[in-house]
Amino acid sequence: MTDLFQDKATDWDSRPFPLQISEGVCAAIQAAVPLRATDTVMDFGAGTGLVCGKLAPQVGKVLAVDVSEAMLAKLAEKTELVGKVEPICQDILDTPLGRQVDLVVSAMAMHHVKDTAALCRAMFDHVVPGGQVALADLDQEDGSFHPPGIKGVFHHGFDRTPLGELMKAAGFASVAFQTACEVDKDGHRYPIFLLTATRPK
Repeated sequence: MTDLFQDKATDWDSRPFPLQISEGVCAAIQAAVPLRATDTVMDFGAGTGLVCGKLAPQVGKVLAVDVSEAMLAKLAEKTELVGKVEPICQDILDTPLGRQVDLVVSAMAMHHVKDTAALCRAMFDHVVPGGQVALADLDQEDGSFHPPGIKGVFHHGFDRTPLGELMKAAGFASVAFQTACEVDKDGHRYPIFLLTATRPK
């Protein structure tokens, strides 16, 4: 599989948009779901760990899942996360982890997955009964957020209502949305939602 983030990994942590988004999403997650010292958390599309790095001190363990070896290599260099965050380079839609977590978090990864319904089902399968998800991504936009012709972007954000229905169809309950933050880019404002849901016990 081609690593589409190979060339981006080196300076990812210094780019303004990932930093701005991770700050807003982390604050929204911390306000929306309980984080317990005994929790195991999966960060889906963890990248260099901008989100899970902030959450890790509040939980027991983080499984940092991504398909980009280059991004996870940058995460692994962060000595403060060693022993707390486990990098896993794996496509969980094709190869499930074989274990479940208390919480799945994600920031700006869902639009890189072509089959959203399959992703919702995979999320459900990886969460323990009573566990939660907190997933952030772009609200539906006109395609101007990413450069034209960029590879690996399958959705120009998401309409909240159909996405919520896909989550319910996968088995989730208590599906709710809020706006986590907004990004200013080239004169446009792009809202980013946080979707929270629970796997029933």
